[in-house]
Amino acid sequence: MAANIFFVGLMGAGKTTIGRIIAKHLNKAFYDSDHEIERRTGVSIPVIFELEKEDGFRKREAAVIEELSHMQDIVLATGGGAVLLPENRKHLMENGTVIYLRANVNELWHRTRNDKHRPLLQNDNPRQRLEHLFAQRDPLYREVASIIVDTGGQPVNAIVHQIEQKLLSL
Repeated sequence: MAANIFFVGLMGAGKTTIGRIIAKHLNKAFYDSDHEIERRTGVSIPVIFELEKEDGFRKREAAVIEELSHMQDIVLATGGGAVLLPENRKHLMENGTVIYLRANVNELWHRTRNDKHRPLLQNDNPRQRLEHLFAQRDPLYREVASIIVDTGGQPVNAIVHQIEQKLLSL
């Protein structure tokens, strides 16, 4: 089984939830790149976006992903936009097995619509924004992924089981 496992996908796809369970099952350390950025800066992601804009956040994210992806025996849940930078995609592909947790826009909208902690959805039409993000990022998630798992309409335990079976067959 892979030494490192990295989860990618849009916000609301289940990266943190699934990642924590997989890490526990495989006895690996779990990290969430967004939580790690918040821990290191002492402020929330929305505050970073407000003060440094998305560009500043992406620079912080790249540094954290570079560092974490070079650790050993971890499970990492990345932020939804982590795949935007080529260097992040490179670090993830070269240092572990990348799993794309995929959900359709309706499912993602249902999961995220009341979450005020998602700066990219704080606009007049968050559903349309999700559609745009999906169209932009889906090809990048597919590019880096060794495994793609659809998370829509499935219980968490079924998704975890599916991932574990796919990891065993690599």
